[in-house]
Amino acid sequence: MTKTLAVICQKGGVGKSTTAQNLAAGLTLKGYKVLTVDMDPQGNTTFTLGAKRDGPTALGILLREAKAEDAIQHTRYGDVIAGNRALAGADAYLTEAGKEYRLKEALEPVSCNYDYIVIDTPPALGVLTTNALTACTSVIIPAQADIYSLQGIADLADTISPVRKYCNPGLQIEGILFTRYSSRSAFSKELAGLAGELAANLNTKVFSTTIREAVAVKKAQAVQQTLFDYDPKAKVTEDYKALVEELTGEER
Repeated sequence: MTKTLAVICQKGGVGKSTTAQNLAAGLTLKGYKVLTVDMDPQGNTTFTLGAKRDGPTALGILLREAKAEDAIQHTRYGDVIAGNRALAGADAYLTEAGKEYRLKEALEPVSCNYDYIVIDTPPALGVLTTNALTACTSVIIPAQADIYSLQGIADLADTISPVRKYCNPGLQIEGILFTRYSSRSAFSKELAGLAGELAANLNTKVFSTTIREAVAVKKAQAVQQTLFDYDPKAKVTEDYKALVEELTGEER
């Protein structure tokens, strides 16, 4: 059965797209068949995974102007449905009843071809994020160890609840993932404890894996590579390997 993971956080700068990119790449390197769907108008995941931003895109399948199979691009990191700036107008374009189901309906004909579908989302709780929540089986919430990120998780929970009630009863929260994390900071550890309490209230967990701050992340993105190609021995790359293994239940 295909597992569809939406990487969601309404706060920007927490490594959401970085996590989506490297999660997709890590799963692909593990031998899984992976489709990445870029629902973020910034298109950062599209760029890093080496996909083109023109032609049939995520917006095209949401508007039913293209089929998902026609929008899929093949890359070294698995298949990709690209996102671009035009997605910024999605809330204005999608106004009809049932708009929340557009992505789910578009992906249904191709989902059987994949073990995992990874959806990158914008840092906002609009129609694009609602479509991702309706289409996915579970959510990964990246967060920094700061109070604003924790507040953002609480706000996201308020969005997940009605989506689960009306659109996607089986929706689960896979876990909260700390990114740009400093294990040496006592304050980070204190906030991680608060996140554990928040996770318990959401019936989920905080991933035991944490993703450290590293300049290799920005350098890899600048040359249009994931960390697995740019610096496979970097500690931050090891962090994402650990995340893949925690997610899949495989030992290293």
